[in-house]
Amino acid sequence: MKHPVDVHVGKRVRHRRWMVGMTQQQLGEAVGIKFQQIQKYETGMNRVSASRLWDIAKAMDVDVRFFFEGIEEGVTDSAPEDLKTESPQMQGDLLADKEALELVRSYYSIPENQRRRLFDLARALTDVG
Repeated sequence: MKHPVDVHVGKRVRHRRWMVGMTQQQLGEAVGIKFQQIQKYETGMNRVSASRLWDIAKAMDVDVRFFFEGIEEGVTDSAPEDLKTESPQMQGDLLADKEALELVRSYYSIPENQRRRLFDLARALTDVG
């Protein structure tokens, strides 16, 4: 049975991998494992050990804490039911949408001055509606 924390961490691994434009194969090679193991981590089928999570974080240039963002505080093994329903923050997670991820990735590839102008335009358009 999948533990909700393992599922959450796996989703965060997948989101970060998409954000940096890395394939499962590339991530697996970077940490010395096969891409199938990355698949199992991302679905929560296999639990990621602390040392492996450390290696994954280094390979994707992110702090280990990133993988736990959005998990309710105070969750222990004796109370996993606290996580069985997704928090409102995770239900509306735009990063779960591949199109949104591609948009964010494209946005950050734009030079900073143009990106700021695009951001200002988007804000102006939302104010009109």
